[in-house]
Amino acid sequence: MTRSLGRRLLLSAAALAIAAPTAAADPPATGGAEAPPPPQTDGVVSAQGQQVTVATRAGTMLKGVARFRGNTEPGRAVSIERFDTATQAWGAVATATAAADGTYEARWRADRAGEYLVRAVLPAAGQAIAASVTPELAITVHRPGMATWYGPGFYGRRTACGQRMSRTLLGVAHKKLKCGTKVAVLYKGRRITVPVVDRGPFRHGTTWDLTSATAQALGFEHTDRVGAVRVSAAQ
Repeated sequence: MTRSLGRRLLLSAAALAIAAPTAAADPPATGGAEAPPPPQTDGVVSAQGQQVTVATRAGTMLKGVARFRGNTEPGRAVSIERFDTATQAWGAVATATAAADGTYEARWRADRAGEYLVRAVLPAAGQAIAASVTPELAITVHRPGMATWYGPGFYGRRTACGQRMSRTLLGVAHKKLKCGTKVAVLYKGRRITVPVVDRGPFRHGTTWDLTSATAQALGFEHTDRVGAVRVSAAQ
Protein backbone atom coordinates (compact mmCIF):
# COMPACT_ATOMS: atom_id res chain seq x y z
CA MET A 1 0.00 0.00 0.00
CA THR A 2 2.75 2.46 0.95
CA ARG A 3 4.78 1.67 -2.18
CA SER A 4 1.66 2.06 -4.40
CA LEU A 5 0.68 5.39 -2.78
CA GLY A 6 4.19 6.77 -3.25
CA ARG A 7 4.15 5.79 -6.93
CA ARG A 8 0.82 7.58 -7.44
CA LEU A 9 2.11 10.73 -5.75
CA LEU A 10 5.20 10.82 -7.99
CA LEU A 11 3.07 10.44 -11.12
CA SER A 12 0.74 13.25 -9.98
CA ALA A 13 3.67 15.61 -9.31
CA ALA A 14 5.14 14.90 -12.75
CA ALA A 15 1.80 15.63 -14.43
CA LEU A 16 1.46 18.94 -12.61
CA ALA A 17 4.99 19.98 -13.58
CA ILE A 18 4.21 19.30 -17.26
CA ALA A 19 0.90 21.18 -17.16
CA ALA A 20 2.16 24.24 -15.22
CA PRO A 21 2.90 27.26 -17.46
CA THR A 22 6.37 28.76 -17.31
CA ALA A 23 6.73 32.40 -16.24
CA ALA A 24 7.09 34.50 -19.36
CA ALA A 25 9.39 37.49 -19.45
CA ASP A 26 8.31 40.70 -21.08
CA PRO A 27 8.56 40.23 -24.85
CA PRO A 28 11.17 42.43 -26.49
CA ALA A 29 10.06 45.70 -28.04
CA THR A 30 9.93 45.78 -31.82
CA GLY A 31 10.52 49.52 -32.06
CA GLY A 32 12.09 52.39 -30.20
CA ALA A 33 15.19 51.70 -28.10
CA GLU A 34 15.73 48.70 -25.87
CA ALA A 35 16.74 50.68 -22.79
CA PRO A 36 16.01 54.22 -21.65
CA PRO A 37 19.10 56.23 -22.67
CA PRO A 38 20.29 59.15 -20.60
CA PRO A 39 18.13 62.04 -21.81
CA GLN A 40 19.69 65.25 -23.04
CA THR A 41 19.63 68.02 -20.51
CA ASP A 42 18.19 71.31 -21.59
CA GLY A 43 21.73 72.62 -21.67
CA VAL A 44 23.32 75.71 -23.09
CA VAL A 45 24.56 75.86 -26.67
CA SER A 46 27.03 78.52 -27.71
CA ALA A 47 28.93 79.91 -30.68
CA GLN A 48 31.77 82.36 -31.18
CA GLY A 49 32.36 84.82 -33.99
CA GLN A 50 35.36 87.06 -34.52
CA GLN A 51 33.93 89.93 -32.48
CA VAL A 52 30.82 88.53 -30.80
CA THR A 53 29.76 85.42 -28.89
CA VAL A 54 26.30 84.02 -28.13
CA ALA A 55 24.86 81.38 -25.80
CA THR A 56 21.30 80.19 -25.18
CA ARG A 57 19.36 77.15 -24.02
CA ALA A 58 18.80 74.43 -26.61
CA GLY A 59 15.12 74.14 -25.73
CA THR A 60 12.39 76.57 -24.72
CA MET A 61 8.61 76.71 -24.47
CA LEU A 62 6.28 78.38 -26.93
CA LYS A 63 5.49 81.92 -25.71
CA GLY A 64 8.34 81.57 -23.24
CA VAL A 65 11.28 83.97 -23.23
CA ALA A 66 14.48 82.71 -24.84
CA ARG A 67 17.53 84.58 -23.53
CA PHE A 68 20.64 85.08 -25.63
CA ARG A 69 23.77 86.14 -23.75
CA GLY A 70 27.25 86.91 -24.96
CA ASN A 71 30.14 89.31 -25.20
CA THR A 72 31.30 91.96 -27.64
CA GLU A 73 32.75 95.48 -27.55
CA PRO A 74 31.07 97.79 -25.00
CA GLY A 75 28.28 99.88 -26.48
CA ARG A 76 27.92 97.79 -29.64
CA ALA A 77 24.47 96.74 -30.82
CA VAL A 78 23.88 93.02 -31.26
CA SER A 79 21.08 91.46 -33.30
CA ILE A 80 19.77 87.91 -32.84
CA GLU A 81 18.56 86.49 -36.13
CA ARG A 82 16.41 83.45 -36.92
CA PHE A 83 16.41 81.64 -40.25
CA ASP A 84 12.98 81.50 -41.90
CA THR A 85 12.66 78.37 -44.03
CA ALA A 86 9.63 79.78 -45.85
CA THR A 87 11.47 82.84 -47.16
CA GLN A 88 14.96 81.30 -47.00
CA ALA A 89 16.16 84.47 -45.29
CA TRP A 90 17.48 85.59 -41.91
CA GLY A 91 15.41 88.02 -39.85
CA ALA A 92 16.05 89.77 -36.55
CA VAL A 93 13.98 88.56 -33.57
CA ALA A 94 15.79 90.39 -30.76
CA THR A 95 18.36 93.13 -30.21
CA ALA A 96 20.54 94.33 -27.34
CA THR A 97 23.36 96.77 -26.59
CA ALA A 98 26.51 95.60 -24.86
CA ALA A 99 27.11 97.00 -21.38
CA ALA A 100 30.31 98.65 -20.20
CA ASP A 101 31.85 95.27 -19.46
CA GLY A 102 31.01 93.99 -22.94
CA THR A 103 28.20 91.62 -21.90
CA TYR A 104 24.73 91.70 -23.43
CA GLU A 105 21.40 89.90 -23.06
CA ALA A 106 18.79 89.82 -25.83
CA ARG A 107 15.33 88.35 -25.26
CA TRP A 108 12.98 86.71 -27.74
CA ARG A 109 9.46 85.64 -26.83
CA ALA A 110 9.20 82.42 -28.86
CA ASP A 111 6.19 82.83 -31.11
CA ARG A 112 6.46 79.63 -33.17
CA ALA A 113 6.94 75.99 -32.20
CA GLY A 114 9.52 73.98 -34.10
CA GLU A 115 13.23 73.70 -34.80
CA TYR A 116 15.16 76.84 -35.68
CA LEU A 117 18.60 78.07 -36.58
CA VAL A 118 19.68 81.27 -34.83
CA ARG A 119 22.81 83.39 -34.82
CA ALA A 120 24.19 86.62 -33.35
CA VAL A 121 25.11 89.44 -35.72
CA LEU A 122 27.26 92.43 -34.95
CA PRO A 123 26.37 95.10 -37.53
CA ALA A 124 29.23 97.01 -39.10
CA ALA A 125 30.24 100.12 -37.17
CA GLY A 126 31.31 102.25 -40.10
CA GLN A 127 33.27 101.09 -43.09
CA ALA A 128 36.47 100.43 -41.13
CA ILE A 129 34.97 97.58 -39.09
CA ALA A 130 33.30 94.64 -40.84
CA ALA A 131 30.22 92.97 -39.38
CA SER A 132 30.79 89.82 -37.32
CA VAL A 133 28.44 86.81 -37.41
CA THR A 134 28.53 83.77 -35.12
CA PRO A 135 28.09 80.22 -36.41
CA GLU A 136 24.49 78.98 -36.37
CA LEU A 137 22.90 77.42 -33.30
CA ALA A 138 20.01 74.92 -33.40
CA ILE A 139 17.22 75.47 -30.86
CA THR A 140 13.83 73.83 -30.40
CA VAL A 141 10.66 75.63 -29.32
CA HIS A 142 8.26 73.17 -27.65
CA ARG A 143 4.47 73.44 -27.49
CA PRO A 144 3.13 72.97 -23.93
CA GLY A 145 0.56 70.24 -23.29
CA MET A 146 -0.65 67.91 -20.55
CA ALA A 147 0.70 64.38 -20.52
CA THR A 148 0.16 61.08 -18.73
CA TRP A 149 2.15 57.85 -18.84
CA TYR A 150 1.19 54.18 -19.23
CA GLY A 151 2.64 50.69 -19.49
CA PRO A 152 1.73 48.32 -16.64
CA GLY A 153 -1.20 46.20 -17.75
CA PHE A 154 -0.28 46.63 -21.42
CA TYR A 155 3.07 44.84 -21.53
CA GLY A 156 3.04 42.15 -24.20
CA ARG A 157 0.18 43.70 -26.16
CA ARG A 158 0.47 45.23 -29.60
CA THR A 159 0.20 49.01 -29.84
CA ALA A 160 -1.98 50.69 -32.44
CA CYS A 161 1.22 51.21 -34.46
CA GLY A 162 2.01 47.48 -34.46
CA GLN A 163 4.77 47.44 -31.87
CA ARG A 164 4.86 45.26 -28.79
CA MET A 165 4.58 47.18 -25.56
CA SER A 166 7.28 46.47 -22.99
CA ARG A 167 9.07 48.13 -20.11
CA THR A 168 11.80 49.31 -22.50
CA LEU A 169 9.75 50.65 -25.42
CA LEU A 170 10.51 54.35 -25.91
CA GLY A 171 7.72 56.35 -27.50
CA VAL A 172 4.58 58.42 -27.10
CA ALA A 173 0.92 57.95 -27.92
CA HIS A 174 -0.91 60.65 -29.86
CA LYS A 175 -4.39 60.82 -31.34
CA LYS A 176 -3.47 62.05 -34.82
CA LEU A 177 0.27 62.09 -35.56
CA LYS A 178 1.41 59.41 -37.98
CA CYS A 179 3.06 56.34 -36.46
CA GLY A 180 6.82 56.76 -36.38
CA THR A 181 6.71 60.56 -36.28
CA LYS A 182 9.61 61.87 -34.21
CA VAL A 183 8.62 64.01 -31.24
CA ALA A 184 10.96 66.03 -29.01
CA VAL A 185 9.70 66.05 -25.41
CA LEU A 186 10.92 68.54 -22.79
CA TYR A 187 10.25 68.08 -19.08
CA LYS A 188 11.91 69.95 -16.21
CA GLY A 189 15.14 70.51 -18.05
CA ARG A 190 15.35 67.05 -19.62
CA ARG A 191 14.81 66.40 -23.33
CA ILE A 192 14.37 63.22 -25.32
CA THR A 193 13.31 62.53 -28.92
CA VAL A 194 11.07 59.47 -29.41
CA PRO A 195 8.66 58.13 -32.05
CA VAL A 196 4.87 57.94 -31.99
CA VAL A 197 4.17 54.28 -31.16
CA ASP A 198 0.49 54.23 -30.17
CA ARG A 199 -2.86 56.04 -30.21
CA GLY A 200 -4.10 58.03 -27.23
CA PRO A 201 -4.33 59.45 -24.67
CA PHE A 202 -8.04 59.02 -23.98
CA ARG A 203 -8.17 61.11 -20.84
CA HIS A 204 -9.90 64.48 -21.25
CA GLY A 205 -7.53 67.42 -21.34
CA THR A 206 -4.36 65.47 -22.14
CA THR A 207 -2.39 65.57 -25.38
CA TRP A 208 0.38 63.02 -24.90
CA ASP A 209 0.74 59.59 -23.31
CA LEU A 210 4.34 58.61 -22.55
CA THR A 211 5.41 54.98 -22.44
CA SER A 212 6.85 53.93 -19.09
CA ALA A 213 10.39 53.93 -20.51
CA THR A 214 9.98 57.49 -21.82
CA ALA A 215 8.54 58.65 -18.50
CA GLN A 216 11.42 57.03 -16.63
CA ALA A 217 14.02 58.69 -18.85
CA LEU A 218 12.46 62.12 -18.21
CA GLY A 219 11.81 61.63 -14.50
CA PHE A 220 8.07 61.98 -15.23
CA GLU A 221 5.98 60.39 -12.47
CA HIS A 222 2.43 61.79 -12.69
CA THR A 223 0.11 63.79 -14.91
CA ASP A 224 1.87 67.06 -15.65
CA ARG A 225 2.64 69.58 -18.35
CA VAL A 226 5.40 68.82 -20.83
CA GLY A 227 6.74 70.56 -23.89
CA ALA A 228 6.52 68.58 -27.11
CA VAL A 229 6.96 69.27 -30.80
CA ARG A 230 7.20 67.28 -33.99
CA VAL A 231 10.77 67.31 -35.30
CA SER A 232 12.48 66.46 -38.56
CA ALA A 233 13.44 62.89 -39.39
CA ALA A 234 17.08 63.81 -38.93
CA GLN A 235 16.45 64.34 -35.24
